[in-house]
Amino acid sequence: MSAKTSLLKVILLGDGGVGKSSLMNRYVTNKFDTHLFHTIGVEFLNKDLEVDGHMVTLQIWDTAGQERFRSLRTPFYRGSDCCLLTFSVDDSQSFLNMGNWKKEFVYYADVKEPEKFPFVVLGNKVDVAERQVSAEDARQWCLENGNYPYYETSAKDATNVAGAFEEAVRRVLSMEERTDHLIPTDTVSLHRKPRSASCCS
Repeated sequence: MSAKTSLLKVILLGDGGVGKSSLMNRYVTNKFDTHLFHTIGVEFLNKDLEVDGHMVTLQIWDTAGQERFRSLRTPFYRGSDCCLLTFSVDDSQSFLNMGNWKKEFVYYADVKEPEKFPFVVLGNKVDVAERQVSAEDARQWCLENGNYPYYETSAKDATNVAGAFEEAVRRVLSMEERTDHLIPTDTVSLHRKPRSASCCS
């Protein structure tokens, strides 16, 4: 039997300009474009990978961070398997806004048990010289808000980008209630007894 591939939807959330599009493009295409424009609405890319023996098609959604695009992005929250909350280490306001992004996602994605949902936090742009948010502060936020994994990333030089997305996959695969992603739906029991022909319906 061929290995089944799980389709996992991962969404990147955070303020405009924190580098969500750059992270997605770096991970999927291994390219970095300094002239990348702000996302208008929503865009997504797919990437096939193997994590801990599981074949996965990662569908990565990048949403516009600007307030004026809220009505365009929120319909795409539903059905997400994981959320990457993203801020920029050189922008303290983007860090302070993470709680709002989490609340918005939980509401519009209709997350029934937020404390169990697999969030991963990314502090992007660690390649910059002047940072406004320390790693200690970021880890403390993660601890207080759900004990989330924290990755310091750079889309520019690819620091921790692959590791962050693979952690997102592991978080989803490790959830017991999410194992339905891994169960083939086209299997037939070979041990089922045939129905008696004399039975009346």
